[in-house]
Amino acid sequence: MSASKEWVVIVGATGAFGQVMVERLIRNGLGVVAVARSALALEALAASYPGLVPCVADIASDSSIDIIRAALPGTVRMVVHGPGVSVGGGVLNIETAALVDAVNIKVGGLLRLVRAVDARLSTHSRLVAIGGHYGFEPTAYAAAAGVANAALVNVVRQLSLAYGARGITAHLVAPGPADTERLRRVAADRARMQGITVEAVLDAMKAESSLGAFTEPAQVAWALEILLAPEASAMTGSSLMLDAGRRRGLP
Repeated sequence: MSASKEWVVIVGATGAFGQVMVERLIRNGLGVVAVARSALALEALAASYPGLVPCVADIASDSSIDIIRAALPGTVRMVVHGPGVSVGGGVLNIETAALVDAVNIKVGGLLRLVRAVDARLSTHSRLVAIGGHYGFEPTAYAAAAGVANAALVNVVRQLSLAYGARGITAHLVAPGPADTERLRRVAADRARMQGITVEAVLDAMKAESSLGAFTEPAQVAWALEILLAPEASAMTGSSLMLDAGRRRGLP
């Protein structure tokens, strides 16, 4: 393991988006520290990518700071904070604990990740949060994700101010829904409530976008590759919308 190699730390590395990120960033010559709660899932991921550093940590807990810090092999070129949160229902019926948990995982987790890597950051390092489009376009069924992702917008801008003097930039990548197992579980719940098929729910969700399409994990991984370019420093504090045209509001 080379200490001179630059590293990416990915929270949520074993998920549908995270696994594609791992593959693409390793292909770009970067080392990957993969953070997730499941040791078994991390073992499976590490078996596919020799040299990957697995890190079992719960980003919802302050204990993750020291665990991630101890796992870092070298300079951190990028962190990617992409844990999923429970959809949890609409604003009128969601359990308040579910909403608080979502904010803790998304916002608190990002701050824990950044604090864990701070001493290993260098000029041109990138701090990246994955915050879905529900933070910009509220829905009747995803209050927790909406509130938590909206809060990420503010935190990313604050990080861009706090780290700007060190030449370190902060970014939010906002994908729309992707056709993953998690989304299909959400669609199944909605289908039962509405008395329709899962495919009908998925078709309706696709129709919410200008392109009639879901976001693909590879498209989010592509955005990370773009952010690695030196020219991407001009975008610090900004949000990259990868929602296939779901957002209707301005700006």
